[in-house]
Amino acid sequence: MSTKMKAAQISKAGGDWELVERDVPEPGPGQVRVKVEACGICHSDALVKDGIWPGLQYPRVPGHEIAGRVDAVGANVTSWAVGQRVGVGWHGGHCFVCEQCRRGDFAMCVNRKVTGIDFDGGYADHVIVPAAALAAIPVDLPAEEAGPFMCAGVTVFNALRNSGARAGEVVAVHGIGGLGHLGVQYARRMGFNTVAINRGRDKEELARQLGAQHYVDATAQDVVAELQKLGGASVILATAPNAQAISGLVDGLAPSGKLLVPAAPLEPLSINVFSLITKRSSVAGWYSGTAKDSQDTLEFSALSGVHPMIEKYPLDRVAEAYEQMHSGKVRFRVVLTLD
Repeated sequence: MSTKMKAAQISKAGGDWELVERDVPEPGPGQVRVKVEACGICHSDALVKDGIWPGLQYPRVPGHEIAGRVDAVGANVTSWAVGQRVGVGWHGGHCFVCEQCRRGDFAMCVNRKVTGIDFDGGYADHVIVPAAALAAIPVDLPAEEAGPFMCAGVTVFNALRNSGARAGEVVAVHGIGGLGHLGVQYARRMGFNTVAINRGRDKEELARQLGAQHYVDATAQDVVAELQKLGGASVILATAPNAQAISGLVDGLAPSGKLLVPAAPLEPLSINVFSLITKRSSVAGWYSGTAKDSQDTLEFSALSGVHPMIEKYPLDRVAEAYEQMHSGKVRFRVVLTLD
């Protein structure tokens, strides 16, 4: 094996993409080295590109939608072996000793790490990660599909399966984009009466192909009225990060309904609290999940036939690939492929 690898890094906040050659790193105790086969580009990679994350150290290789194979293990790693297919997502490990970890709530670890932010991520031939951050990839799931499931997939799958909604109830997915096109598929396959909400009619046919039984054009229809015709939504999954649009969804909830927000808008929400009180409804954020949650996502996706819609680019076209994602032109996930 070569002792050198290719990587795409950012050297300063707001800096340009740099294609560099680095030494192939060696895993330390409790760590695993993964040969990257594919890595999705996520909107939150802008936290590195633009220097938004507090305390970020440069240079940094982003990327937290990683799919590849184990090619080296460090000391004390017993649960993973060279050659295994693995994915790595946003959740890059936890401390095991804080109060939340002692309760088994690893996702809320106060010392949790983020892949591609606290340590170098998957825009490279190889990546070193804590063994606790690995998820096994099913044998029949292609690497370029597994990558997006490690962030976009687990975020919406985990939100929906923990939402409290029951099969047959109305679940609406707001925004048919990188998260929403997966959310519609998961909602339908979980047995929900699935509503897709988007601006315009250009994505209606696609939304119905993905599994939506109902489609609401937010530019021509009253979203709240359309949801209430169905009895209100038990859950609204808000995947389009627009504060004004999200705020207006509250009145579309059924009694005890929940507005789940996994995609953070830059502006604060303006919520009708009276509506929350009278309907006993709620608004909640959602964190993606641990490696085990990601593995559940991968297995459910393979089992039920959920597929991300992707555009593939080689690593040396990272700047073009990132701009395709950042501009919103992509339908719907950009994936870097590595040799």
